[in-house]
Amino acid sequence: MPTHHAPQPAPVALVGAGPGGADHLTLGALRRIEAADVIIHDRLVSADILGLARAGAHVIAAGKEGFGPTTPQEAINALVTGHALTGARVVRLKGGDPGLFGRLDEEIAALEAAGLDYEIVPGITAASAAAAAIGQSLTRRGRNSGVRLLTGHDMAGFADHDWRALARNGEVAALYMARRAARFVQGRLMMHGAAPDTPVTLVANAGRADEQILATTLADWPADLSAAALIGPALTFVGLAPRAAAPLVSTTTQELA
Repeated sequence: MPTHHAPQPAPVALVGAGPGGADHLTLGALRRIEAADVIIHDRLVSADILGLARAGAHVIAAGKEGFGPTTPQEAINALVTGHALTGARVVRLKGGDPGLFGRLDEEIAALEAAGLDYEIVPGITAASAAAAAIGQSLTRRGRNSGVRLLTGHDMAGFADHDWRALARNGEVAALYMARRAARFVQGRLMMHGAAPDTPVTLVANAGRADEQILATTLADWPADLSAAALIGPALTFVGLAPRAAAPLVSTTTQELA
């Protein structure tokens, strides 16, 4: 008698949704979203991307917010592995790129512990979309030969970095999740010699229709940020200003009310 083996679960797809709307999806991400039985997404994935799921797909919100409502990582891991073990095609969908401040390693560890295969589908990260929004490149000959991708806070609170290196003239840093850390970062940089007129640019909702841009300086950063009342996730550049002259706060489509 032939031996029949139970089919192996499909690999769990750990997918980057990019920074904004569906225009920033890769083809690989789109194909996996359209084929998924279960999509477990974070709070940064937009409604138009979730609308690409096939009819009948189970779409589950499992997000985190710095200093706000959070789904514990252990619960997310259990959702992903639990659905995958039923044989469902599971997509874990994350805003931006899953390998950048996305807790990717913890989810991989949970999948490996459950004996499940996985694949990683990278996405466009917010720093790339935000740089495009302000007409800048992340690196430029004669200005900066590298760019630092940093987080504003970690599990212990505001994140510490090599402030002396970051304070050097010409350095460019892209800060994720740094809106609440503005005064902390400003103080550390100025304490280590950064010029008060160092450009600081925030791009909220990079790549989306409601994108907002705040152009300021290191000295004025916390006060201008408070006055602007930006809404949505924001990427902060230290050392980059918008290429074209712009009002203090603007959007790609209309002036803020």
